[in-house]
Order: sequence, then C-alpha cells, then structure tokens
Amino acid sequence: MIVSIRVAMSALVILCVGLFIRSEIAGAELLVIAASPSVKAPLEALGHAFEAQFPGTQVRLHVEPGLDLRRTIASMQNHLKVDLHRGRGLIHLIAPGGDELLTRLDSKNYIRPESRRPYAVEPLVLVVPESVVEAPTTFEALAQDERLRIVIADPAVTTLGQKSRALLQSLGLWEAVNRRLEIAADARGVIDHLMRGEADVGILFGPEAVREQRRIRIAAVANHGQAEAVVHSLAMDYECPDRALAQRFIEFTQGREAQAVLRSLGYLSPIEAVNGKAPEAMVAGR
Repeated sequence: MIVSIRVAMSALVILCVGLFIRSEIAGAELLVIAASPSVKAPLEALGHAFEAQFPGTQVRLHVEPGLDLRRTIASMQNHLKVDLHRGRGLIHLIAPGGDELLTRLDSKNYIRPESRRPYAVEPLVLVVPESVVEAPTTFEALAQDERLRIVIADPAVTTLGQKSRALLQSLGLWEAVNRRLEIAADARGVIDHLMRGEADVGILFGPEAVREQRRIRIAAVANHGQAEAVVHSLAMDYECPDRALAQRFIEFTQGREAQAVLRSLGYLSPIEAVNGKAPEAMVAGR
C-alpha cells in the first residue's frame, strides 16, 4: 500500500511538472532544472542572468528535498517510460545540493556523466560584527591575537562545524585557538554569539554571511586549498529533451557573468575557489 502511494504521488508530481511546462508561453525555449531547496537561490539567480543573456529562453526550477528529488527522477524514468523516450523527457538538468546525490544518480544511470560540471562552491569565511573596524584579515591571524574569542558551529552535529574544525586543523591552528573557542548550535547561533558580544569572530559559510550582511561582515575567506569546501554540481538528466539548450546553460555557469552572480550571493565558482583571486573581492563587499 505504501509503495502504491509513493508511486501515485510521484506520478502526480510528474503530471504537475508536465502541465507546468506545457502552460509556458508558446515559442519560448524552456529549460527545467530539478533542484534541492539548498541551492534554489543561486540557481534562480543564474537562471535570471541566463534569460537576460539569451532572450526567448525561460528557466524554471522544480524544487524538492534530496530524497524526494531522487524518487521523482527514478519514477519518471522507471514508471512512465511511455512519456520518456529519448529526447522527450521533462527535465533538462539535475542540481541537488552537494554532490553525493548526483553521484548516486550517476550510479543508476539517471544522468549523463560526461555533462557533469561543478558550478558553485560554498567557502568558509571569517566574520565579525558589521560595526567592528579592525578585524583579523586572515585565518592564521587567529593564533596571533590571544584576546580573540572565536565561535564555531557544533562539529558534532553540523556540517558547518565539521568544516570549521577541519579548516582550523589543516592550518595548524586548532591547538592554538582551542581554549578560546565557543561552540554554537548552528549558523544562527554563531551570529547570535557575535551579536551578544560573546565572541569576537566566527566562522560561517559564505552564503550565510552574505544573507546577514546588515549585521556582520566578511573579514577573510578560506581558499579551496585550505579547506574542503562544499561543492555544488549539475548534470543533464539522461532523458534531457534538449541537450543543446542544457549544454548552453552548463557552459554559462562556468563564465564570468555567472561568477559575478555567485559571488554576490556568497558563493565562488570552482575556478575562483582554486585560484584564490575571488576571496579578496568578497571581503567587506568589495
């Protein structure tokens, strides 16, 4: 019974997506991206920029949590093959949050692996209250000033905390700052500690810092060589209905305009994360 309900719900989602697509303005090139909620903001921004550069195109997101997204894609390819002959699929691109789900989909032949490209990186950033004038400009400076109180998210229960701890360890700072560390429940807790004066500096992901830029500012950005950043990739659905259009969007995400869009939201492009040039532009909104 449970399986039947899941199949029915998946079929309903697919039907809704199909009706949604067919209701678009006739003659427009429609690009549909299946995405997770965690990457909705950057993909929406990239979609708007893509539409502006290529008039007559429309980018639409089909957003579901990771597990539901996987079930929907599986249902589309396994239960409704009558509507999914090659070149007649409903989804062009798949962009889950993080790369683990994309790897799983690849193992099930739900994507075209040769099309897979990273498009955004969430860097770790050092943040201070917006009102602070003088702040450390590198992570290494945390070890030099023993007065600085540092707050990070809980490494035991959050990805942010795990990444923050790994960064401090990779830089050889963990022992030097460990006694000055405050542990917050999550990213919001890191910001609360700073706002209440319980810490001087904190570590967040770039997008989280940018969303709170009225209260905090970025003082330093970790480059890709200093820490294992969170990387987001996208790939063509195996039954992509218009590979040329999908490839055009993939190539767009690798260009300068896309990099500027991502930076404004606190992300880096993979190229910027490696070459270390973009972090300077992100600090203090430069």
